[in-house]
Amino acid sequence: MPSEQMVTILVVEDDPGHARLIERNLRYSNIANDIVKLTDGQQALDYLFGEGEYEGMRNYSSSLLVLLDLNLPVLDGFQVLKRMKSDDRTKHIPVIMVTSSDDTQDVSKCYELGCSVFLTKPLLDYEQFSEAIRKLGLFLSVVKVPQGG
Repeated sequence: MPSEQMVTILVVEDDPGHARLIERNLRYSNIANDIVKLTDGQQALDYLFGEGEYEGMRNYSSSLLVLLDLNLPVLDGFQVLKRMKSDDRTKHIPVIMVTSSDDTQDVSKCYELGCSVFLTKPLLDYEQFSEAIRKLGLFLSVVKVPQGG
């Protein structure tokens, strides 16, 4: 039986409180995966493509799952998603949008660009947001993602 590589979860979220809440609730759902937290779109692309401060890391070949906010500094979530899905090295990586936007145009655009799931953060309700992330954690505990190449 081939051994499965543990999927690293890349959380791209500029609000440190939301990033902590996401990680805490994923852990609460018994997600033991490595979680890497980045705060802007350019950092995410540098991490994925082994550029900038991550030069030589080649993370696109790792087994990854990306939780991506839309409203990010430097490059927004649309730009990150578009670049990921247009590059053969990263197009296989599942991307879950975790954002405060519930605009139907944003939802449509993300799916057109290739996101796997669009999850709206209920900003004013801490418990509802926590519960949504715990459910996401349960989902992630059973989902299989493609191995990088």
